[in-house]
Amino acid sequence: MHKIDGSNQKPKITFRKPLREDGSAIWELIASCHPLDENSMYCNLIQCDHFSDTCVLAEMDGEPVGWISAYLLPDDTETLFVWQVAVSEKARGQGLGTRMLQHLIEREECEGVNRLQTTITLDNDASWALFGKFSSSIDGKLSSQPYFRRDDHFDGRHATEHMVTIRFAEELKRAA
Repeated sequence: MHKIDGSNQKPKITFRKPLREDGSAIWELIASCHPLDENSMYCNLIQCDHFSDTCVLAEMDGEPVGWISAYLLPDDTETLFVWQVAVSEKARGQGLGTRMLQHLIEREECEGVNRLQTTITLDNDASWALFGKFSSSIDGKLSSQPYFRRDDHFDGRHATEHMVTIRFAEELKRAA
């Protein structure tokens, strides 16, 4: 006889730094999250190995359901650049993207970060919504400008990527 749990609670999602062994599962997660650009599996292995301190793996019952790849800019360690955010269909609608970003900026390795940057194409409504929501949640200020241009950088094969900068409330206070 099975005990029936009448609650509608979703399984708990946990966050952690990725390990090298997670690379292939992360690659598969990204491949399942269309229209995300797929990188090589090797790229995801390197991210897990070299950049684990600034990447987040979200798991539900041990299964990867969320991923953020990010790094501190080499010439500006106050800026965290978010390369990619992936959320499995199984975990959508739970604010997972925002929760992963919040988890990431609260890490000791991001203690000196006061700006977050990413690039987004104009037609990527989901990313604009995610980063807008995140900016509001931290009382940040979001700005954007064309960065990697369709014709100048992509030979007309990819839409212009806009550099999105979110200045954290602490930086805004210092600038005032």
